[in-house]
Amino acid sequence: MAFSVSTWNINSVRLRLPLVLDFLRIEQPDMLCLQETKCPDGNFPVKALQAAGYQHLAISGQKGYHGAAILSRLPFEEIDKRRFCDLNDCRHISVVVQAGGKCIRVHNFYVPAGGDEPDPQNNPKFAHKLQFLNEMKTISADTGDGCSALLVGDLNIAPLENDVWSHKQLLKIVSHTPVETEGLQEVCRLGGWVDFMREKIPPGEKLYTWWSYRAKDWITSNRGRRLDHIWGSADLVPALEAVSILAQARGWEKPSDHVPVTARFSFD
Repeated sequence: MAFSVSTWNINSVRLRLPLVLDFLRIEQPDMLCLQETKCPDGNFPVKALQAAGYQHLAISGQKGYHGAAILSRLPFEEIDKRRFCDLNDCRHISVVVQAGGKCIRVHNFYVPAGGDEPDPQNNPKFAHKLQFLNEMKTISADTGDGCSALLVGDLNIAPLENDVWSHKQLLKIVSHTPVETEGLQEVCRLGGWVDFMREKIPPGEKLYTWWSYRAKDWITSNRGRRLDHIWGSADLVPALEAVSILAQARGWEKPSDHVPVTARFSFD
């Protein structure tokens, strides 16, 4: 059985609903995990998404900020929302589905961006990000219930040298500072996660999922960062067939500054 999951920071699901519908029509993932939906649960465009074939929705949203949602063609056996840093800011939601005879728990995260100054003493947003990362260390690929696991989302950190356009120039820029990159890699290691994107695309290759709105010609400058990630439990590696980044979505009309990433699996 084939199974696919996509992740996309959509930067307002209502504003960019036509792009979401186009993506679902083109790529047809079994599951789409959205971040930064900026939409209260009651205003989420449920009918349009169900009409597109995604009958099952798990939503955690708030007005104007943050928000995470999972759209699925497969029914949910469980939905869970977790609070981080003692805040109700809608940055996590997880579901359990059955795919190819496997039980899979899917975590969808929107990690805080962290503001502009990488100093937790002077920048509360950066301190929040570091605390959030520390609490993420409790999220394990070993679910304890026999399920496989995926962790996807906008993690707002480009952890490897080739995850940014210039490692040296971005070492003091939020999203690629050593305290962030080392912190995210520790979350991955302690949780027993595998970086599925780098499992298929070697670390020696440049890999981006985000291009700033400030870049007038993002294609030519290509000053990107890999802020969006798909991790999974080690038992899913043999079934992982491909990982793709739909970079052209950055050039769509009124785009998000992030683009969708999709992992495709084949289960016996």
